Amino acid sequence: MFEITPAFSVPMIHAKLDDHVELNRQLRDLFLAREAEGDKYRNPEPIVSRNKQLFESNFRLFDWPQPACARLRDFCWASLYRAIGELNGYDRAMLMKLHIQHQSWFHITRRGGFFGAHNHAMHSWSGVYCVKHDGDDPASDSGRLTFINPQATATMYLDMALANMKPPYAMSPRSLRLEPGQLVIFPSWMLHEVLPFEGEGERITVAFNARFMLDGAQPLDVPLG
Repeated sequence: MFEITPAFSVPMIHAKLDDHVELNRQLRDLFLAREAEGDKYRNPEPIVSRNKQLFESNFRLFDWPQPACARLRDFCWASLYRAIGELNGYDRAMLMKLHIQHQSWFHITRRGGFFGAHNHAMHSWSGVYCVKHDGDDPASDSGRLTFINPQATATMYLDMALANMKPPYAMSPRSLRLEPGQLVIFPSWMLHEVLPFEGEGERITVAFNARFMLDGAQPLDVPLG
């Protein structure tokens, strides 16, 4: 007998909002207006490496009152809960017991803007939705959302017996050029980055982090001290 089987894998969810054109127009107009207001809507405590060509909002986007924000939130949550249900084998009754807490924000990136490698601590799932990405060479690395292979340390020794393995065994990063209306959801622990954007316009995305509490779960009553 001879068999090759995958031992470990990482789920990555792709969804597409079909009627996204008008929604994305409304989101772009809103985000550009908020950017123009400067620090009022800017993330006050940036941590991840970035430059001045990238604007990052505060982390309350899905709580904003505009209908466009609510519609995008509903699409993201519907996609996320569907993924959780399918991956865990949960029915609707179980999913209704999972109460979401979140962070959500937008990025506007102009020529030369980038976002350094990072993950999202204290959350289980993260996502990125594309509002706009154009004005550059689609075949280039410009503005690509790039996931670092979690087995990257396996390359501490690399010879030709390992170098050209095909997916899902390849050790190279996974790089995505997001299209308007596209949503990608991934485990929050995955390291990822946005490569420098070389377009003439804007690259605009919305991102979120999510964690969940099970209905009825109570914190442990552990005395302090």
